[in-house]
Amino acid sequence: MSVRPTRLFARTLLAAAVTSAFPLVALADEPDQSATAQDTAAVAKPAGQRLETVIVTAQRRAENLKEVPMSVTAIKGEKLDVLTSGGADIRFLAGRSPSLNVESDYGRSFPRFYIRGQGNTDFDLNASQPVGLVVDDIVQESPMLKGFPVFDVDQVEVLRGPQGTLFGRNSPAGVIKFDSAKPVFKTEGYAVLGAGNYGTINTEGAYNVPLSDMLALRVSLQSQHRNDRVHNPRPNAYTRDFEGYDDNAARIQLLFKPTRDFSALFNAHGRDMKGNATLFRANIIKKGTNDLVDGFDYDRYPTDGGNSQTLRTSGANLRLRWDLDGMTLHSITGYEHASFYSRGDVDGGFGAVYAPPMGPNYPGQNAFIPFTVETADLLPEHDQTTQEFRLESNTKDPLQWMAGVFYFNEHIRIDSISFNTLAPGNPQNDAYATQTQDARSWAVFGTLNYKVSDQLKLRGGVRYTSDNKDFVAQRFEPPQTSGPLPLHSDSHNVSWDASATYALDADTNLFARVATGYRAPSMQGRLNGLGDKPSIAGAEKALSYEAGIKADLLDRRARLSATAFQYRVKDKQLTAGSGTINMNQLINAEKVTGQGVELDFQAILADDWRASIGASYNDTEIKDPNLFVQTCGNQPNTGGVNGCTPTGAPGPFPYTQKLNGLPLPRSPKWQTNFTLRYSHPLADGELYALTDWSYRTEYNMFLYEAKEYKAKALLEGGLRVGYKWDNGKYEVAAFARNITNRIQVVAAIDFDNLTGIVNEPRNYGAQFRVNF
Repeated sequence: MSVRPTRLFARTLLAAAVTSAFPLVALADEPDQSATAQDTAAVAKPAGQRLETVIVTAQRRAENLKEVPMSVTAIKGEKLDVLTSGGADIRFLAGRSPSLNVESDYGRSFPRFYIRGQGNTDFDLNASQPVGLVVDDIVQESPMLKGFPVFDVDQVEVLRGPQGTLFGRNSPAGVIKFDSAKPVFKTEGYAVLGAGNYGTINTEGAYNVPLSDMLALRVSLQSQHRNDRVHNPRPNAYTRDFEGYDDNAARIQLLFKPTRDFSALFNAHGRDMKGNATLFRANIIKKGTNDLVDGFDYDRYPTDGGNSQTLRTSGANLRLRWDLDGMTLHSITGYEHASFYSRGDVDGGFGAVYAPPMGPNYPGQNAFIPFTVETADLLPEHDQTTQEFRLESNTKDPLQWMAGVFYFNEHIRIDSISFNTLAPGNPQNDAYATQTQDARSWAVFGTLNYKVSDQLKLRGGVRYTSDNKDFVAQRFEPPQTSGPLPLHSDSHNVSWDASATYALDADTNLFARVATGYRAPSMQGRLNGLGDKPSIAGAEKALSYEAGIKADLLDRRARLSATAFQYRVKDKQLTAGSGTINMNQLINAEKVTGQGVELDFQAILADDWRASIGASYNDTEIKDPNLFVQTCGNQPNTGGVNGCTPTGAPGPFPYTQKLNGLPLPRSPKWQTNFTLRYSHPLADGELYALTDWSYRTEYNMFLYEAKEYKAKALLEGGLRVGYKWDNGKYEVAAFARNITNRIQVVAAIDFDNLTGIVNEPRNYGAQFRVNF
């Protein structure tokens, strides 16, 4: 076998770079020349391995990733299996794609997504997000729908930048798109059984069977269980043990294809999750720093409050397709339903200044609990229906087009209740608040793609959206009632995008894109007192520019995608917290800007070695000289006792801070991810090892800056070692996540008791998989 000197030199540089970061063993392109012919035949792989072509549907058509004029990352196959090892929920995506972060203040429910710094820290069940989530062509609008377990998924696509033309409202930052494995006309399937520490048991499987020449069925199931791993040492505690869960989900799909020109795909799915809400741990942040206090013990959580969480979701969709002469018609009908209950001890400790003893205390830092807060949020009513009709060309002409209409309808009701923590049995208080919202939206959209030449392709699209919302908040505090307090909005928007792709050669494309995005007005009314009023944030509009390169390198043994971008958001919707009364206030910032770069790189370093590297830099800034928020929660009521240490520019009133010039919250400037895989033939199978790492820099937890509320930089890694045999039919593997067991504060509650939320500890276990 011969290798061109330049390619050999480039591959040597790549191998040297990886081995310097992870010095495992030397890499080699050729079998050991000292081996016998029989040994060489046993271990050698076919020469000239190539990276597989990645097909995405970022533009609602199946296309080669290299041809799509925007920044896109696709995650599938073994990488998905590795990242979800140990029963990880959807937060496993955090940092695994450039410019992407995912976190939650609720635990396995209510994930919050951030792309290029844009997200929403809002904890209200009516929160809107600037990152859209689309599962099997159905938008998942409610936060309660966005955490559906990831299993039997064909591919995850992260579309960065505004997606206001094809995916519409509430996607000015981007879209995360999940596509389930679909039924096929052959018998196949798989089953996975995993076990790990903390009594973790994970099972997953799918069975696909043709029922006839026209009908195919696919059933996909997942069940995840973990024992409680955190104990409450308080005597007579209301809840004694935490962080266990049972999370079960199912998906049934039926494909009907009577002719080549028509198909119908029916999808029914559901989830039933029981567990705990996130643990808010009082007094765990060392005052004046962002370190954990001395003596912190992950396994102990002294609290006098209750903690439980249940989430049930169900839905169905029907996707019809007609292949006509020169065009294809799609009809996509969807329905989603959710019910939710989440109860937690928000003050994070026990007792209060007026109800000693108060704690927990740590060496050199006594607790200060200004008031008890034990609350629950309920979603007793949630129904969403969507309908889309889309018509697109299916010819090979230079001009391609797409046009469609979309309709969205949602009804929700949210109840907020509280409990008397200091009374025996923690009874529910008489006072409670309700929110109801009815949202309706419709849109028309269209796109044109034109192949000017073999080198140049142009694309443009436009979408008109109409949004209408009716909202009512009310508080019942016998014998008084506040409200009903109504809000109404009627909003209209035109989004558009234009892009170009230019082929430098057969392996290299340049692209540029200008796009706009839109987020509909948001409303909230988490009333905690009779004087409270609901708030509304007006529509935000984004304008984004990006340009980049996508290239196959080293004879398709490597692939590179690099993007530079800049955006501006007018009337940016933000959420200001208030620890004084444990509620949110929606506000609009005059302008927010962002700029940065993104890099995706994959390579076959040698026949047995593969690597990938992703990186992003995001520089965001709030630009509004008149905007300020309250800092450090309850400081005005306590004189700052045990409060946080603000570091930003003071606002016009005591205990406030100006936001002008600050970055967006929970938006790290730098993120990187890295994977390295080694595999080698052994007996009649394959031995492999894969390590994956993600790193992010620090970020502000809230809109304002404070020493205690700046999350530290975080490096987390995983490892999976396994053996596949019988042509991949069987696989056994051992895995570990957060292998360094790095525990630190990643989020906080804005009270004056320095309450923090920590990341997941190390978990490990083993899995067995069979494919058939």
